[in-house]
Amino acid sequence: MAPAAPPAAEMANLSVSTAPKGTAKRDALCAAEVEVQAMWEREKAFESNPCYDDDGSKKEKFIVTFPYPYSNGHLHLGHAFSLTKAVFRAQFERNRGKNSLFPFAFHCTGMPIQAAANKLKSEIEQYGVPPKFPEEDPEVRAQMEAELAAAAKAKAEKDAVKAGGKAKGGKTKLIQKTGTGIVRQWNILKRMVPEEEIPKFADPIYWLMHFPPIGVDHMKRFGSGVDWRRAFITTSVNGYYDAFIRWQFNVLKQKGKVLFGKRNNVYSLVDGQVCADHDRSEGEGVGPQEYVLIKLKVLAPDHGQERHGKMEKLLKRVEDEGKKGVYLVPATLRPETMYGQTNCFVLPTGEYGAYYIDATDEVFIMSARSARGLSCQAYDAANDVYFTKEFGKIECLETFTGDELLGLPLKAPNATYEKVYTLPLLTISMGKGTGVVTSVPSDAPDDYVALQALKDKPDFAAKYDITPDMVEPFEVVPIISIEGYGDASAVYMCEKLKITSFNDKSKLAQAKDETYLKGFTIGVMTYGSHAGKKVSEAKQLIRDEMIAAGQAHLYFEPESKVVSRTNDECVVASTDQWYLAYGEDSWCSAVKKHVLDGETFNAFHESTLEKYDQSLNWLKEWACTRQFGLGTNLPWDKEWVIESLSDSTIYMSYYTIAHYLQGENNLNGDESLSPENIKVADLTDDVFNFIYRKGFSLPSNSAIPSETLEKMRAEFRYWYPMDLRVSGKDLIPNHLTMALYNHAAIWEDEPELWPRGYYTNGFVMVDAEKMSKSKGNFLTLLETINLYSADATRFACADAGDSLDDANFERATANAAIVSLSNESAWIKENLIDADKATMRSGDDLNFMDKVFQNETNRLVKATEESFEGMMYKEGLNKGWFEMMIARNEYRAWCQDSGIAMHEGVVRHWVESLAIIICPICPHWSETLWKDLGKEGLAVRAPWPTVDEEDKLLSRQAKFLRDALKNFRNSAGKAKKGWKEATILVADDYPQWKVDALLWMQSQYDVASGSFPATFMKDLKTWSATNVTDKKQV
Repeated sequence: MAPAAPPAAEMANLSVSTAPKGTAKRDALCAAEVEVQAMWEREKAFESNPCYDDDGSKKEKFIVTFPYPYSNGHLHLGHAFSLTKAVFRAQFERNRGKNSLFPFAFHCTGMPIQAAANKLKSEIEQYGVPPKFPEEDPEVRAQMEAELAAAAKAKAEKDAVKAGGKAKGGKTKLIQKTGTGIVRQWNILKRMVPEEEIPKFADPIYWLMHFPPIGVDHMKRFGSGVDWRRAFITTSVNGYYDAFIRWQFNVLKQKGKVLFGKRNNVYSLVDGQVCADHDRSEGEGVGPQEYVLIKLKVLAPDHGQERHGKMEKLLKRVEDEGKKGVYLVPATLRPETMYGQTNCFVLPTGEYGAYYIDATDEVFIMSARSARGLSCQAYDAANDVYFTKEFGKIECLETFTGDELLGLPLKAPNATYEKVYTLPLLTISMGKGTGVVTSVPSDAPDDYVALQALKDKPDFAAKYDITPDMVEPFEVVPIISIEGYGDASAVYMCEKLKITSFNDKSKLAQAKDETYLKGFTIGVMTYGSHAGKKVSEAKQLIRDEMIAAGQAHLYFEPESKVVSRTNDECVVASTDQWYLAYGEDSWCSAVKKHVLDGETFNAFHESTLEKYDQSLNWLKEWACTRQFGLGTNLPWDKEWVIESLSDSTIYMSYYTIAHYLQGENNLNGDESLSPENIKVADLTDDVFNFIYRKGFSLPSNSAIPSETLEKMRAEFRYWYPMDLRVSGKDLIPNHLTMALYNHAAIWEDEPELWPRGYYTNGFVMVDAEKMSKSKGNFLTLLETINLYSADATRFACADAGDSLDDANFERATANAAIVSLSNESAWIKENLIDADKATMRSGDDLNFMDKVFQNETNRLVKATEESFEGMMYKEGLNKGWFEMMIARNEYRAWCQDSGIAMHEGVVRHWVESLAIIICPICPHWSETLWKDLGKEGLAVRAPWPTVDEEDKLLSRQAKFLRDALKNFRNSAGKAKKGWKEATILVADDYPQWKVDALLWMQSQYDVASGSFPATFMKDLKTWSATNVTDKKQV
């Protein structure tokens, strides 16, 4: 299958038309880039093969990779920014003489493409081709938008009430993104493909045929320097890659890394399967959070309040039906504190339900959202018993407002009080936990402040019909002693920070963080059967005892909101699942040892290294399969499909042999185009084991020639380990850490083949704003190239920043780069390439400024190299371009002012150095200049300039002269009598008093400690009074 207009033709059809006014320089750069790219294609400039020296040792290599982008649309500036870090480094190493390889591929596994195709299919079935959407009628559209806006406003107000704040105005997220709030898959595609072609995208496979080839063309137009022979797409559509993934999972299973069982994972009820990071539209990196549901039994209402009528009826019904009771079930992270319960909180405006729990024959009062999640979880996983009879469904016996639950008497397990009451708390979030909160004011600052407010403000209590006997008798119960905080840490922190209201949110957050941390790490239980034990030790014991006694149950939900690509808010579900046993002690320890050793792994930043350490501690059993979606079927259980992150962990090794299997222009793995005529069926596990693993013999019965297998094995061994992987920081907790784990498993006995370095960067903003269609600053890669040229885009990406902080792509910088690159080309051409050589000096006789300029060029070549080596491209651009310009400008100005011609050799040294040191960032510009200079070969293959070490004395002399000139000019403007000349006198040596002073200071300096004595200044003053006769010199 192929797209209607083959994207591969795009490069060939590129042309530069007559430019509108003001774009001539940009268009000249673009035209030159197209010519250079054609030359690179002819010369196969970026095809890299194993190279060996005469003695058989392999030439130093460098392989850098980048996470393959998802192929459900065009590449954009966000891709481009992160991509440049890999592109720049690959070219830098190529110029440094290494055999540099940068391969690339396209990811199609998982749900995003499948979900988009399903949505388009539904739109076509419902609205026709081309579809007639109801919103095309202005009146209907206005009504739909009004309904969306009203719903958004209501939600904002509701959320604000939950959070105890004011509602913020603004549009819905959908309206912000689209301007209409009505998102149609047809309209999304309409912005990328001809409308008559859109119906074909109802078939998910068509996406795989269409977008990856376009991605190749856009990457070529960017000058990405990729060896395209090694490119591929994922999923079973590509039989070669499919076979590779099956082999990988067979090895993992043999090694005991893939296991089966019930596990709690983030799950979409709409999709009917686990929702992994790349299947999400919101909540990437979010995992399950374990809570303990505490069962507070509802007792018969004892205050005769009318609002308790529904509860009285429910209690009677439960009793009549022989059920075991009604319980409010707060979700807590601190079961060890239940001894200190004084009450229970609900949100007065919250909406709650009474849900029947089949497994326990009880009724739980909780939010509908949490009940939905509980219905997907196991009550007794070992015996396959769930909380409800039917997975994902739960019976609601009654609904309540929070107000209807206030004032209810409760029996709280482990509490010292026989009876506690339900009280109001206005800061409860119904989007987290069950909407019910148990109160332990001794160790929870929020609980203490809320309880005190009800005690201290009778009007506030009366507003919610809370009588004094519901709050007054309940005093703080000390249960945990913390050194320095006493036995009621919440009370201590609230008094210390002077917190008097639950509106003191920042102070409460500080108090909560501090008391929780100190309580767990150094707290000691003072109450209950585990008194005397550290909290960290007692916590699990108390949890298990309460569960065994039927007083509590485990409950899970996502750490924060997760939304699937099908727009379903996900829950945590306990499902039968194949999973990778990440976190297993020996496996985790081996990876940690590798990552935390600076000799074996480079994370480039200490803060990044800490994130890997955290991820290795956090990442545990990972659900690696789904029941539908695009991908590779699990080889031993074909009902399952390997999910998108799990098939993306060691594919970097596939690059090393992909050109034998697939070759160029064969992304989909068409067997008829295989360069070595290799059939997918011949790629057995024995074949892959021989190629990739140590100790496996050449397969005796393989249809693949042994010579070809030997070459593939040798090529893998040549390129591995991967020297560098470049990625956005968002992949640290999942893909990047998983890749480390899987390399450590597949090559368990060869740690020298594990990844050698990861570089991660922040996200990119455009003109200091988040990239967004609604703001008009969302740029695809091709749009950006067409606006600014490839090199000016790359220039602005380099200038945008290099740290984990978000970078800033400035359009003004890209525009300025167009001018700067064009002007420098013109200046070099005019003054060096086309100039009459008689207008310049030549020969070996260099004056002071010639030497200064040459020395500054040498310094900047070295400084640029150091910056690039440390992945500091903004700094490298500053040294390799801006400071190089300053050095040339200063030299040119001196020559002009002094009437002395520039030296041709010195200028040429600067130009040729500039052409190469800026080549990693602006290779098209460098290539064009290299050709104009008449240099042999390609700039992208030219060696890094060999320069002398900086003459630091000469640099200091030049700085002295530079500073002196600046001072003279400033002084000349202030002088009463104008003067235009100045004389600088330079002494051959210091006056004797300075020599004496320096010698005395030298005698006082302690080389071992690297310091002067503590009394040095006092001693110097004494010495000076005796040895320096002219006091003006001191």
